Amino acid sequence: MEPALRNTLLTALLALVFGFLGAATWSYSGLADNRTRAFLLEKPEILKEVAQALADQESRERLSALGDDLYAPFPGAVMGNPEGSKVLVEFSDYNCPYCESSLADVQQLIEADPDLKVVMREWPIFEGSEGAARMALAAGMQGKYREFHETMFAMGPASPATVEAAARAIGLDMDKARADAASEAVSVELVRNLTFAQSLGFNGTPAFIAVETPLAGAVGYDRLKEALDNSDS
Repeated sequence: MEPALRNTLLTALLALVFGFLGAATWSYSGLADNRTRAFLLEKPEILKEVAQALADQESRERLSALGDDLYAPFPGAVMGNPEGSKVLVEFSDYNCPYCESSLADVQQLIEADPDLKVVMREWPIFEGSEGAARMALAAGMQGKYREFHETMFAMGPASPATVEAAARAIGLDMDKARADAASEAVSVELVRNLTFAQSLGFNGTPAFIAVETPLAGAVGYDRLKEALDNSDS
């Protein structure tokens, strides 16, 4: 965050705290004032609000820098309405228990909103999950991403045997699927997803972008729905 922006937010905070225009001329040196220090120590929640405002601003800047590429899915790696105008991006790993627990939340969101498009970002960070991520993208290329995604979690944890079993269970063309899973296009997509996640400051799965709101962790149905609904206002 640029120092100028931090100064602006702090000045606004001080102006609200003390309610007079003179606060607008204060700088960081004003924090040495005993009255300011005492007030902020008595009201630590204000500092938390400022920290959150800074974090939110940083998130918006990161999202803006990534542009539309973040919302453009790998071919077929979409759940819900592929043409939907409301977009949820999910970073997921098949050996992540929190991703598995979030599956029901995403399914519920899809059922509740026919305009929801869920862009899936395969981000294999747990041991043994890369093969599943590759096969999921290969399934997407055959128009069966959601079937594989749900079946893989049902059969997990991800291993060569369960990946093969899930792919066969949903009726993939196995020769094509194996070739696609090992393709350069899939390798590039996995690196791309890693780059997106790191750029957004995520350090684990699941992670979401609800339209333009970043959410880290298994935040649950209500929080995801709230963020998606707020995009309409």
